[in-house]
Amino acid sequence: MQIDPQTFMVKFWGVRGSVPTPGVEMVRYGGNTPCVEMQVAGQRIIFDGGTGLRLLGKHLRDEMPVEAHLFFTHTHWDRIQGFPFFAPAFVPGNCFYIYGAAGPNGASIKQRLSDQMLRPNFPVPLQVMQAELKFVDIVPGSVIPIEDVTVEAVSLNRPNGALGYRVTWGGYSVVYATDTERSPDSVEQNLKYLAQDADLLIYDAAYVSDHALVDPEAATGEQSHGWQSGIDLAIAARVKQVIMFHHDPAHEDDFLDSIEQDVQSRYPNVKLAREGMVLDVTRFGNNLSA
Repeated sequence: MQIDPQTFMVKFWGVRGSVPTPGVEMVRYGGNTPCVEMQVAGQRIIFDGGTGLRLLGKHLRDEMPVEAHLFFTHTHWDRIQGFPFFAPAFVPGNCFYIYGAAGPNGASIKQRLSDQMLRPNFPVPLQVMQAELKFVDIVPGSVIPIEDVTVEAVSLNRPNGALGYRVTWGGYSVVYATDTERSPDSVEQNLKYLAQDADLLIYDAAYVSDHALVDPEAATGEQSHGWQSGIDLAIAARVKQVIMFHHDPAHEDDFLDSIEQDVQSRYPNVKLAREGMVLDVTRFGNNLSA
């Protein structure tokens, strides 16, 4: 099925950080690890390959042959563990461009995805995938043109490194910046540059400030406002809407509901990501404001 060349849609297939969290307490927000799909100007662009990528692959069964661009922020397990279960990658005739930066040990994105599929970790090696896989090594500062769409990469403040991305088309921009921590150094300026005047900022909800919410039962009042630093950044960068993403595996639905209500009482243009959430970037209104 062809993607509408005049659309800019964002869909969330996995929104949880660290580890998948199945269970009745996680139904409304979902328990799959990160995967975000953008359909923009006729292109399918995917960010991260957590367990949400398996769900996306299931959805794509009726749309083959498929061509897509898959960008990895980094290769912690929650970002790559869905890749071996991405069914379209095993189907001849499909084509996937796969982008990522070298790891701290110099390993390429292809090597790191291959390593997790080696025995004894996984029974089927990457070489069994019959789709055309085109691996592209990128670095912070890379600008990748995809027809009329531009994807820009910058460094985020994350131990062992991570990339943030900005997708731009037709005057609209979406920024995907997760697994980032507040920092007084130039990395914070990198993120502000990346987010400047964006229509949508998808931002880290688990570790967005010095007050990381690690214990939902103890997190009340001032602790729950630790995400304020991310919102401050969005206001300074004149972002229109913020989606908080990468939820801590300990944060159950009721707790996340309370956080969203608290944040929206002051910032109506901020939401928490949910699996299945779909956003039309061309329909956002005014900038986020205090």
